[in-house]
Amino acid sequence: MTRQSALDRFLDVVERGGNALPHPATLFALLALFVVIASWFASLAGLAVQHPTTGATVTAVNLLSLEGLHRILTSLVTNFTSFAPLGTVLVALIGIGVAEHSGLIGAALRKLVLAAPRSLLTPIVVFAGVMSNMASEIGYVLLIPLAGLIFKSAGRHPIVGMAAAFAGVSGGYSANLLIGTIDPLLSGLSQEAARIVDPDYTVSPVANWYFMAFSTPVITVLGWFVAERFTAPRFPDDQPVAATGDSGLVGELSHEERRGLRYAGYASLMLIILLVWSMLPLGSLPGAGFLRNPEDGDLLKSPLLSGVVAIIFLFGVVSGIAYGIGARTIKNDNDVIKGMSASMATLGGYLVLVFFAAQFVAFFNWTQLGLIFAVNGAEGLKALGLPAIPLFGMFILLTATINLLMGSASAKWALMAPVFVPMFMLLGYSPELTQTAYRVGDSVTNIISPMMSYFALIIAFFQKYEPKTGLGTIVAVMLPYSFTFLIGWSIVFAIWLTLGLPIGPDSPLVYPATANE
Repeated sequence: MTRQSALDRFLDVVERGGNALPHPATLFALLALFVVIASWFASLAGLAVQHPTTGATVTAVNLLSLEGLHRILTSLVTNFTSFAPLGTVLVALIGIGVAEHSGLIGAALRKLVLAAPRSLLTPIVVFAGVMSNMASEIGYVLLIPLAGLIFKSAGRHPIVGMAAAFAGVSGGYSANLLIGTIDPLLSGLSQEAARIVDPDYTVSPVANWYFMAFSTPVITVLGWFVAERFTAPRFPDDQPVAATGDSGLVGELSHEERRGLRYAGYASLMLIILLVWSMLPLGSLPGAGFLRNPEDGDLLKSPLLSGVVAIIFLFGVVSGIAYGIGARTIKNDNDVIKGMSASMATLGGYLVLVFFAAQFVAFFNWTQLGLIFAVNGAEGLKALGLPAIPLFGMFILLTATINLLMGSASAKWALMAPVFVPMFMLLGYSPELTQTAYRVGDSVTNIISPMMSYFALIIAFFQKYEPKTGLGTIVAVMLPYSFTFLIGWSIVFAIWLTLGLPIGPDSPLVYPATANE
């Protein structure tokens, strides 16, 4: 019997612990039930705190009372339909579904990677992986095997390419130059949590855009460094590779695909010109600035930023249709609707998860337990006197650790946000900043987490070139990426925090926002 290494034993514990957890939807259903029962005990114990803003006494509300049970029964549907992330994610995915179904996103990724010179192949693959996150699973199912094939055709070991792509797709999950579907999803959860303290607080889908856009080249460079410094020596170019079943993914783009990309480029350029026109100062040119705030001409608090989800939808639909017409993958309106429907078909599990997550969040808010825990937790952290950087460093590490057992970014944040967002708000840090720290921790351990939903698929991809690949192999290959991303990204976050730079449009670092004015 082969003796296991310490790493393998640790990974076995992680895998067993993760498998022991119930499905995220079941977990939220159990948590919602737990909150109802806990509210009864909290009410009997007379738990109460003083509201940090109004000074009013806040007491625990018993949901096992007759009034509480009536509220649960009559609000079950509206808890779900009014859940902030639900509508934003559905609308964004409808638009992106057209772009994906038409073949635009896949063709654009292939064009980007195929056009890369051999010396820049690794950073281009990492960058393409990061950018693929604006869509759904396209990076996992297309880019990773494509990277292996391209590296092989370039005379390099395919595992180096696939590991670099996997690092970009999954380890750099939250970085992107563009706004993707994860942004409105997380901001909606952050907004719901922030309203435990401030009922009127809003969190924009572009709340982390500046930081995440800056993180894109950072992750690209870090991934490039790890691939050449750690992965390539383990899988040298002259090592024999026994691959089976090479697909045609690596082939050059067809004439129709190239024409489709041109059409999509023309359509996107027209939309960009229209957006620029909408952002010009009011009155500078006829009709200019039509998406600015009509009252004061402000761009930060404007229909442009409030409607960013609609803009994502518009770009996805228009560019997807343009590509489909050029590539002849869209022949009529039925094909467009099929693309929209295909993106919705993948959301069945997500909708079930959201239903129970919405109940948990609503119950947690009704009981006032979130505010009570936040106030007590904030007082405890204040007593420790930790500066901002070590405080958020601990939070990033906590998130990264939890990610090993619970892969879904939205499920984790739905669980963590109602506790940590109010707690950090009471310490003077904005929900947007807390969300940024969460996204760093959530991304860096994806590539070593057996609970990541595509982990089994990645093993299958690697086994094509390394038949003995198993869980330990993947983690051993990806662990340097995970540590490097964790350290490098945390340093960037610390520098950002020290310099007091905005993390997104109208996204303060402190709460209340006037605290730094």
